[in-house]
Amino acid sequence: MRTDSSPGTLPAREHLPAAAAGTPVLDVVIPVYNEEKDLGPCVLGLHEHLTRTFPYAFRITIADNASTDGTPQVAADLAARLAEVHDFRLEQKGRGRALRTVWSASDAPILAYMDVDLSTDLNALLPLVAPLISGHSDLAIGSRLSRSSRVVRGAKREFISRSYNLILRGSLQARFSDAQCGFKAIRRDVAQALLPLVEDTGWFFDTEMLVLAERAGLRIHEVPVDWVDDPDSTVHIVKTATEDLKGVWRVGKALATGSLPLDRLTRPFGDDPRDRDIQDVPKGLARQLVGFCVVGGLSTLFYLVLYSLFRQFSGSQVANALALLVSAVANTAANRRLTFGVRGRGGAVRHQAQGLVVFGIGLALTSGSLAALDAASSNPPHSTELAVLIAANLAATVLRFLLFRAWVFPERREYGTGPAAQDTRHPAATASHPSPSASAAPHPAATAQYPVSAGRLPGLPAQPSGPPALHGSAQYQHTQHPMTTQSRVDDAADGNWRDATVRMQPVRPHDTDPGEAR
Repeated sequence: MRTDSSPGTLPAREHLPAAAAGTPVLDVVIPVYNEEKDLGPCVLGLHEHLTRTFPYAFRITIADNASTDGTPQVAADLAARLAEVHDFRLEQKGRGRALRTVWSASDAPILAYMDVDLSTDLNALLPLVAPLISGHSDLAIGSRLSRSSRVVRGAKREFISRSYNLILRGSLQARFSDAQCGFKAIRRDVAQALLPLVEDTGWFFDTEMLVLAERAGLRIHEVPVDWVDDPDSTVHIVKTATEDLKGVWRVGKALATGSLPLDRLTRPFGDDPRDRDIQDVPKGLARQLVGFCVVGGLSTLFYLVLYSLFRQFSGSQVANALALLVSAVANTAANRRLTFGVRGRGGAVRHQAQGLVVFGIGLALTSGSLAALDAASSNPPHSTELAVLIAANLAATVLRFLLFRAWVFPERREYGTGPAAQDTRHPAATASHPSPSASAAPHPAATAQYPVSAGRLPGLPAQPSGPPALHGSAQYQHTQHPMTTQSRVDDAADGNWRDATVRMQPVRPHDTDPGEAR
């Protein structure tokens, strides 16, 4: 049974319906900085390829990142020459800033970008966006590290690329294979919900976007690509690597503390077994058992190490109590986040207090076992003590899981039967939400309209009278202002879901780092 999403979540993915004549399905953004030499051949080659092979209407947008050479004139000439080409000028550098600006204002349902050097074979473009058009995936990336990819580049860049992806896998548990390949696409409805959470405006923008999307459960499609390195690239490797490592630390810290509202990106599945209402089978029991066993095994090892250390300078009862106390706090925190999926700091103190009660029960079991062992033998060997403690901890573990599931982290019904039922799948979602069909007043802080750099990015069409085309199941409202789009976003300031109407600001007013490298 497919569950409905709350007003702040993404709708279910659907295949894009047939497009009206002239309506672009794909908007390919090319961010450039001082690329007057390569820009013309790149755009002409891409335009020719899309005209010849792409079965939908398309647009190519040149995003000029404050170039100081003849790039703006080349972009203007191309826009005047080709109807499908548009140029847009930003007065600040940063690839992430350029993508956020153009993607936020674009009316195309599929948004993509590629590097100006055309290092990636264009034959991968249609396989890149096809899963997004069909509704199968939310984002798509080109991968140079896939086994079937064919890549020509120097040993230095190969080493840096693979090392960076190993860092992402080890620190952020990323499962995608290539974060920095300049060949990506995203659905517009996903971009509108995801981009406000991405802070970086430079080269780490890609990685941050992918990590947040993956952690939110969005589907990322990977396409093997053929890629040839550009020896004349203007990317500053050392500075870019330093900024990327800073970004990894910032995102990792935010994920560890639960400060990112990733619940707003949840999306209902289609005919998925995880969404079916199966009688007499507790939801998530199998996954929770696996997670609890893993955490319990690690906690037991941690406990035994602590016990052995404390036993060197204290008696068995004191060593057992200290080791069990320290491991119990770590066990409750790990189960809270990993086994039962509770994010954020809300209720953490209460959960730890309840966990200490469970700890007391475990202490009674293990201490009682030690007392029985001491009564049976006046001086039992250390190996016998450990064996008795292991058996007692196994019994305490079973009881701990039952208490955790039924009392500390009880499973809640997702939806009640009455009209006032609330979605309680997550603590952050327990506040009352307005009905999706009900009108909501815009948030005072979200109704300001900000000026945008001048450019020739096409305006958004007025809302049609008939059913909207090319937007799947998402609902969009367009204003008469050419550089604004209205979408439902939540008020991130107080953490409540709001159905507010906001004019999205393509360029953040506080982005004032003109020295940022391309």
